[in-house]
Amino acid sequence: MKTSDFDYELPQELIAQTPVEPRDHSRLMVVHCADGRIEHRHFYDIVDYLRPGDALVINETKVIPARLLGVKEETGVPVEVLLLRRHSATDWEALVRPGRRLKPGTVCSFGGGLLRCTVLESVPETGGRLVRFAYEGVFEELLDRLGEMPLPPYIHEKLADASRYQTVYARAEGSAAAPTAGLHFTPELLDSARRKGVQVVPVLLHVGLGTFRPVKEEDVDKHVMHSEFYQVTREAADALNGVRRAGGRLICVGTTSVRTIETVADEDGIIHPGSGETSIFIKPGVKIKAVDALITNFHLPQSTLLMLVSTFMGREAALSAYELAVREKYRFFSFGDAMLILPTEPKDQKGNEDEYATAADV
Repeated sequence: MKTSDFDYELPQELIAQTPVEPRDHSRLMVVHCADGRIEHRHFYDIVDYLRPGDALVINETKVIPARLLGVKEETGVPVEVLLLRRHSATDWEALVRPGRRLKPGTVCSFGGGLLRCTVLESVPETGGRLVRFAYEGVFEELLDRLGEMPLPPYIHEKLADASRYQTVYARAEGSAAAPTAGLHFTPELLDSARRKGVQVVPVLLHVGLGTFRPVKEEDVDKHVMHSEFYQVTREAADALNGVRRAGGRLICVGTTSVRTIETVADEDGIIHPGSGETSIFIKPGVKIKAVDALITNFHLPQSTLLMLVSTFMGREAALSAYELAVREKYRFFSFGDAMLILPTEPKDQKGNEDEYATAADV
């Protein structure tokens, strides 16, 4: 399997630069894997495709203002430090710019010295640095004051409202990027799902930039995913296992939720509580053990995220859907439109088989 097998042509004008308002008014492509049928709806219609007894699995991570702009203390040369992962109270793994000038021992200053960091060592796995901060007061308050939201490089417009790069259910700070499929949900839409009898179950995966980095190996099997912190509580595991036992479906909001659930699911699809680091790589040929359906955005060509989508619906079907999205002028990437991938047949722990309900059935 080659990385180039997951390529497609995308006109630049279809890369969304700003989010749609209101959140749930983005477009929604609904793909029925059972018969290949595709519908064009709006995201506020998503509840039509949910059934009583289903579960929406959401990632409640919160993006931190991880982009720090400052100067190299000795020379005043402008620098950028992008925080990726916290190692201790003072130490962070980060991407730095200009990389060649920020060698171990270099001191950077932010906010006129309110926050300073010293480069400790290189981190070859990410191409970044381990840095140590020195400050007075509360680090998180200084970061809120001095940091900027780390928007993806393909977004060139400044975000007027930083909260639009957060889901409405974001709770646990720690991500360098948003779980963007969740950006479409409003509190009212989630309440509508609950009134229908759908459980909304939170899990946690702190999104790192490695998820979005291009696959440099032409042989997909040689690509190594960067690890990210995840957590599934006992309460969440019990709720999701109960849904599956009763024949309900697990519908993941975003690829990060899929990766979290599939990390803790055993071969029988039973979900176990746990936390730690995951570098799971879901690509065609990998068995999906517990997740039934996926809500996701449209992803970059040749990306691990497109490979994950192809695992649910097949590579050719995925690329065909993407070609249709281009023709229909859907908006792509983080602030773009969404796709709902419905299963060929539901899975549950009792081994029941049941036809998938279409929008007309629910």
